[in-house]
Amino acid sequence: MILIADSGSTKTDWRLVNDTGEIAHYKTIGFNPYFINSENILSELTNSDLVAINEKVTQVFFYAAGCSTVKNKQELHNTLNTFFRNAKVEVEHDMLAAARATCFNEKGVVAILGTGSNSCLYDGKEITENIRALGYLLGDNGSGADIGTTFIKAYLGGELSPEIEKAFKEESGLSTDDILDATYKQALPNRFLASFSLFVFQNIDDPIIYRMVAERFALFFEKNICKYSDYQNNNLHLIGSVAFIYQDVFKAVAEKYNVKVVKVIKQPIEELVKYHLG
Repeated sequence: MILIADSGSTKTDWRLVNDTGEIAHYKTIGFNPYFINSENILSELTNSDLVAINEKVTQVFFYAAGCSTVKNKQELHNTLNTFFRNAKVEVEHDMLAAARATCFNEKGVVAILGTGSNSCLYDGKEITENIRALGYLLGDNGSGADIGTTFIKAYLGGELSPEIEKAFKEESGLSTDDILDATYKQALPNRFLASFSLFVFQNIDDPIIYRMVAERFALFFEKNICKYSDYQNNNLHLIGSVAFIYQDVFKAVAEKYNVKVVKVIKQPIEELVKYHLG
């Protein structure tokens, strides 16, 4: 049995493929090693539906956010190997998952826009260039956390229209103290901030909101895409929830940089299954 997983900061999509080609679906929280330790990962796995098949799995292909360092990859590998004790485990960065899911064996520039953001230049086999993602505090331009943070700053700073401010206050029910507490004192503030990107999208027709989102995507181009070799002559592929719902805004920004967006996928897992079964 082959188990393929795509793990972001928020959730992990799993697909189990048995000897007859049948596919089973599983979900857990995200296993980004920057935000969750081995003990909590094992606890989540033990309390998930995966416990019913963990000894039957013979091979695991696990792609995860936060696995750009050898240390993080090894720690996650050891944890998964403890749970899937009879399997050969391979851990790779989610950027490689995005490249394989969108490009397969073709060359292109690939971008992830979800809770966080990342990008790379892919030659059809390997990632040849990568502008390193620096997380929601130092980077992640154009991500859900970045859009959410920008929106919250504008909201708390009184920079939005009265209609938007009223709608957000009524929908969220959050006070300023609630927002500050969740941002500075509670666990996983990146997910909290990213959660506001849905409200932003629902109000994308508001001129201030649209301009704000377009500016975040433009910054993503400036800080990431434009730094790749010959980026204007490579197709750009997008993956992630933010890329998917905001694709019209993103494509409009891409046109200004003379970049062609070819493929937009919300979740890579189904394409990864095709890649590995190829």
